[in-house]
Amino acid sequence: MPLTHFIQQANQYGEQRIPFFFLIDFEQQASIICPINEAKQQGIFFDIKGMNNIDWSIDLLTQSFYLEKFPMEFSEYQRGFNLVQQELQKGNSYLLNLTYPTKIHTNYNLKQIFQESSASYKLLFENKFVCFSPEPFIHIKNNQIFTFPMKGTINAEQENAKQILLDSNKEQCEHYTIVDLMRNDLAIVAKNIEVTRFRYVEKIYTEKGSILQTSSEITGELEKNWQNNIGNILSKLLPAGSISGAPKEKTVQVIQQAEKQKRGYYTGIFGLFNGDTVQSAVAIRFIEQQGENMFFRSGGGITIQSNVEDEFAELIQKVYIPLKHNQ
Repeated sequence: MPLTHFIQQANQYGEQRIPFFFLIDFEQQASIICPINEAKQQGIFFDIKGMNNIDWSIDLLTQSFYLEKFPMEFSEYQRGFNLVQQELQKGNSYLLNLTYPTKIHTNYNLKQIFQESSASYKLLFENKFVCFSPEPFIHIKNNQIFTFPMKGTINAEQENAKQILLDSNKEQCEHYTIVDLMRNDLAIVAKNIEVTRFRYVEKIYTEKGSILQTSSEITGELEKNWQNNIGNILSKLLPAGSISGAPKEKTVQVIQQAEKQKRGYYTGIFGLFNGDTVQSAVAIRFIEQQGENMFFRSGGGITIQSNVEDEFAELIQKVYIPLKHNQ
């Protein structure tokens, strides 16, 4: 569905207070919107902050999980990284999220990964992809809009990991940039914008240990009856700043040059409107099925201070599945 049709349909559902599910791709060319109770008819299953439409009994899996990674060639990553650095030096961008797919082998299928992964925002699009995202997009409640940009990670097992993460000049610059971008984004649709929590640290578990990640909380006030305008609110905030960069329009053009492929639903957004509130997420931690092969899509924020070896290592490090039994 084109984004213009999505906006009209979302506003109509919002005005009538009809609960709906929504999914918008990064390029904003293939949006999906439907009443919540019709999502599974399209092969879409979700578990969003405890709200789900799972209609199958949980399978008991006896085999031990394994995940094998087949990363892209470093030289190919370096090509994209160098292109991004050239654009950063020209001033065409000052933060860009560079992502690539990594081929993987695992003994779990998409449904089993959906079932066994642990995340606040999970989405299964049958035979297409599974997403187990830790990152909220926006949350709306009581006429207030919230966003929680995540930027900055480190291996939690590293000695003094938390302090190293918080003291890193590169990570600080990335985080300040993304918070400033998201403040400006919220100001497009809301007023009285505030950063209510800044650079707090959360632990995220993986099948090979845990990582620390920094986030912030930004809030604003919406007009009464914002539900009547929900489609416009969502569209004005796209694409999500944390997985594009700043300034958005030019940065997205550089992303397309560097990545050489569409992202599709990866780094898009998905969520639920229940008639009164919105819960939504950025579609990261994402595995897609392409024929017999699976690809895990990951990436990280690039600034002029970034080191190509470190960024390549981070892209590979983020290829993981947070399994429930590892929590």
